[in-house]
Amino acid sequence: MSHAEDHAGTRRDFLYYATAGAGTVATGAAVWTLVDQMNPSADVQALSSIFVDVSGVATGTQLTVKWRGKPVFIRRRTQEEIDAARAVPLTDLVDPMAENANRPTGTEATDENRSLDEAGEWLVMIGVCTHLGCVPLGDGAGDFGGWFCPCHGSHYDTSGRIRKGPAPRNLDVPVAAFTDETTLKLG
Repeated sequence: MSHAEDHAGTRRDFLYYATAGAGTVATGAAVWTLVDQMNPSADVQALSSIFVDVSGVATGTQLTVKWRGKPVFIRRRTQEEIDAARAVPLTDLVDPMAENANRPTGTEATDENRSLDEAGEWLVMIGVCTHLGCVPLGDGAGDFGGWFCPCHGSHYDTSGRIRKGPAPRNLDVPVAAFTDETTLKLG
């Protein structure tokens, strides 16, 4: 038996393993590129959260900002608006769910579960009617002193809960939190 015949299988095995390894690396590189291109771009990530200075928002007024292409209502409510919202029995509500991204799914739509702070002074909502996407009018509009959608007549109360009209859900509350006394972070 020659020396070459002893190692013939070993060379062949090496070539198989080397080819398989190179194929695996090439496939991995191709798959990584395809998966990586699905990540959001830098400009999209930059818009995923914004900081809003609310130091100029007086009690009883509202600031509207644009976030992710939608208006967001940031309202500093009066004590009368808070009291009116907290006096509403849950049985009077069309949508009994809080629709608040800061709370677990299934949380009841009490005013305490929709407002941003414990006192209820700050209310942050996406300003898009849940019926067909119009922008509701604020500053005490509608039958319940909150917001009114002029497109099809939905009425929201001072907590942004649907009370009358075709809208099926309360105005959505986005992920929001105060980073300090005057800065609100959306997203």
